[in-house]
Amino acid sequence: QVQLVESGGGLAQPGGSLRLSCAASGFTFSRYAMGWFRQAPGKERETVASISYYGGSTYYADSVKGRFTISRDNAKNTLYLQMNSLKPEDTALYNCAKGRAPFASASGYLTEYDYWGQGTQVTVSS
Repeated sequence: QVQLVESGGGLAQPGGSLRLSCAASGFTFSRYAMGWFRQAPGKERETVASISYYGGSTYYADSVKGRFTISRDNAKNTLYLQMNSLKPEDTALYNCAKGRAPFASASGYLTEYDYWGQGTQVTVSS
């Protein structure tokens, strides 16, 4: 069965960095677009970034452009999110998700994803 396990969250100071990882199993990772999403208390889940199955195209929410970088290692079945210049408003539970259709490009639409990890908490505070 599909499993997605996030790691790398924690407490960071404003301006600091964190690197999230998502270990995938149970499907052919290299065939599916992947995405990072976040949900803060009292807010709806939002797309942070996504990447195509081959890594050649990416999508970023305006709020993280220039600060976050999504990448993938298909040989290791792992998705990454490098987060720099963190802000308090980046505080949220971060989930990775598997794209619904194979060989798809990066997409910011939540409905394009069908399996979700449990999430890793990111807290940005001084």
